[in-house]
Amino acid sequence: MSEPRPPAHARSRGSASRRVASSRSGSGGGGGARPSGKPPARVYRRRRIIVGLLAALLAFLIWLTFSLGTALTDPSLGSSLMPRFAEWGRSHGIGFAVNWFEKEWYALNPPKKGGKPPAGSFTAKGSKDKASTSTCPDALPAPKPMSTPAQPSQPNEGVWQPVARLVANCAAVYVTYVRPNSVNTSFVVGLAWMDPKLVSATLYSGSQIPGGGPFKFTAPINSTESQTLVAAFNAGFRMGDSLGGYYTQGKTVVPLVDGRASAVVYKDGTMNVAAWNRGVSMTPDVVSVRQNLSLLVQHGQPVAGLNANDTSQWGATLGGTALVWRSGLGVTANGAIVYVGGPAMSLTDLADLLARAGCVRGMELDINTDWVNYAYFSPAPGQPATPANGTLLLSGMTGGTSRYFQTWWARDFYTMSARYPANSSETTTSTTGPTTTTTRRN
Repeated sequence: MSEPRPPAHARSRGSASRRVASSRSGSGGGGGARPSGKPPARVYRRRRIIVGLLAALLAFLIWLTFSLGTALTDPSLGSSLMPRFAEWGRSHGIGFAVNWFEKEWYALNPPKKGGKPPAGSFTAKGSKDKASTSTCPDALPAPKPMSTPAQPSQPNEGVWQPVARLVANCAAVYVTYVRPNSVNTSFVVGLAWMDPKLVSATLYSGSQIPGGGPFKFTAPINSTESQTLVAAFNAGFRMGDSLGGYYTQGKTVVPLVDGRASAVVYKDGTMNVAAWNRGVSMTPDVVSVRQNLSLLVQHGQPVAGLNANDTSQWGATLGGTALVWRSGLGVTANGAIVYVGGPAMSLTDLADLLARAGCVRGMELDINTDWVNYAYFSPAPGQPATPANGTLLLSGMTGGTSRYFQTWWARDFYTMSARYPANSSETTTSTTGPTTTTTRRN
């Protein structure tokens, strides 16, 4: 039997009472909900997180704009936007992305195989008339033609030609051109042979590399030094990538490493290339030591175990490809210094060319397009070397002839300067018919 239902008027009063209680509870009674119109605490927290994230993003964008924008307008990081971006990326933790992009680009654009170089590729610009280079008893014998990797050789290929400022009326620099290998035959590599009896070497530090300055010889080449300047060329990798050390003007900037390939300059301006503490070592006569990786050439031959595709021991290349712009430095049995620089070279190609040029020991210098640069200078007698009278070893070298005259130039480099000023009283010159003969007084 069901319970009797309350009267209708009682039910109405109960419902009204519940509605009133509910209304009071929602209107701020103790323990009730927050007043309408005021967001809960979680909304405030969400807003603070969003504002914080937006502020952080704005700060990052401001930093990125300043940092990347500065890099993209900095010529010391490269001659164009892409290498500048790559240098910036590698310095800011995104080298993996830069390497991936470069690898893909080079995979799609490998160096051309076969073909012939443009006409005139084996003739030096501004070469001197051999009749005017004189007979120089105190100079080294002029270099003999070198064999070339690509056969048959082209006219003038591998033939050394005198260029640059004459020193006591003698040719101190000879250059030649060859193809880098028997496959990439449309490319040309340049070589420069320098006579240590006529020129003296100096290691210049860059505005950033190796750091630890100031040094007496730091970019730029000044007006006094330009009076005797004959040639200038790039040095090695950034110090963090060189696996070696740096010593100059009595200061060890980066500790020298036993066994590393070392370019050593002495007080008398002569230069040597050898493994540290294996063929050269510290003496009171040492002015500078620049190390870079390991020797490529030893005893006149490429060292055993060279691998064209090894970018771990011999330096990372753009995109990890083997065929890139490279440069190298070697010394011959009679002390001449040889520079090699050009495109489409593997590590083994570079070693082969150093050996073919007569080097008994050789090392790699810097690599990749923007860092391989050799310039020689041909001013009028008694005048200074300037970018205007400079010539690149290869027209395709980036950076022009002016980079070593700039205060902002970041990387270290070498100069070769005349041992005898143009107006030196140590020489006498006589002319008989078309041939000029110079004899230096001892």
